[in-house]
Order: sequence, then C-alpha cells, then structure tokens
Amino acid sequence: MQTLAEQKEPPSYNASAEQSIQAVLFDLDGTLVDTAPDLALALNRLREENGLEQLPFEKIRDQVSNGGNALIQLGFNVKVGDPDHPSLRQRLLDLYQEKVAEHSRVFEGLEKLLERLEKQPLPWGIVTNKPRIYTDLLVKALKLHPQVVVCPEDLGVSKPDPAPLLFAARQLAIPPENCLYVGDHARDIEAGVNARMQTLVAGFGYIGLNENPAHWGADFIATSVTELNSWIDRRLDS
Repeated sequence: MQTLAEQKEPPSYNASAEQSIQAVLFDLDGTLVDTAPDLALALNRLREENGLEQLPFEKIRDQVSNGGNALIQLGFNVKVGDPDHPSLRQRLLDLYQEKVAEHSRVFEGLEKLLERLEKQPLPWGIVTNKPRIYTDLLVKALKLHPQVVVCPEDLGVSKPDPAPLLFAARQLAIPPENCLYVGDHARDIEAGVNARMQTLVAGFGYIGLNENPAHWGADFIATSVTELNSWIDRRLDS
C-alpha cells in the first residue's frame, strides 16, 4: 500500500473508490480523538489501587483500540471469564468516566477537516464500538457536532459487523458507496469494505507493532493527519 507521497492517483482496491464522497464517518478512539491519555490514566489509577506500579503510556496506547477487556488483560493478566475480571473492568470504566476528557483531544489537524466538512456542508459522523455513555460524554466535552453517532447499543452489534456503518448511512440519507469510513483497526476497514464504503486507515492511530494495515484492504493508508486531510481534500475537489 502506497502513502500519499508515493502515489499520484487514488488507489482502486475497492470499486467504491471511484465514487464521490458525500459523507465522512469516523471511528472514535485513535482515529478522530486521541483518547489514550485518559484511558491510560484510568488503567494506571486502577493498578495503583491494587498496589501495582504504573505501566508505560506507549504500552497501554497499543491496546486502547481493543477495548476495556484488553486493557484489563494488559494491566492485570486477567482474561474474560476469570472471576476478578468483571469487577476490575467495571472499576476501570468508573475511573474512566470520572475523567473521560481531561487529556483527550481531537487529533491535531483534524479540526481543519471537520471545519471544511461543516462549511461545505458535507455531513460527517461517528461509528464506534465505544459504549454510548462514554461516547456522548466525550463528544459533548470536546464540543463536536457530528450529524450521526452510532454506538453498539443502537443495534446490538459492533464492528466488524457492517450494520452500524450502514445504519449511519441511512440516517444521513447517503448511499454507502458515497460514504468514506476512516478507522485505525482491521475491524474498521473490514466493516467499511463489507458495507461497500470507501475506506481509509488512520495510520497515526492506535496500530500495534505487529499489525500490518497494508493487508486490511483499505483504499488508502494515511500515515499522518496531513496525509489524511490531503487525500480527502483531493477527493472532495475532484
């Protein structure tokens, strides 16, 4: 997979790449918003409560996109099904809710893209596996104005199931093939491709060292916010 600097024309891995972009949908954690600082803070507070030393931020960051269960396994070597797992996970979520947006911010530079979309105007939204309570708190705290927000509770399914993305497209009254979905995890791209949307990898997000986005089948991998903005700008101007 080429980066923007290496290609002159948008790649055509998916047939949808030839369609115009009429709406942009974002994953939340690690794509639109850098939430890792607050999630790392919550996990390390929980470790301290249990008499453990703090973990390095970068080690926690790599697991943020995998959710609370992965963070509990990382922090305590406790897996789903273990007796201590439910109480640890709930305490983690409680600590996170207390400071859901203390350090979390929209990735620097993405504000410009959101401003362009809202000025054009072009609808944009969020499709996330993050529970509704934390998503709504974060969106409100950061003063974001998406036209649609889809969380797991809305349909009872999560990505990589394409249903949440298709639901968002219906809410916006935009054909899926004219939607762009931006994410930082293989399940994001899998959901987008199966929804027949155009897909873009936020390569600056929470991608683990052992993951290879080039194998995910996206239309483009943006290694920086600048590349992401440039690729979308070119598509909107074409």
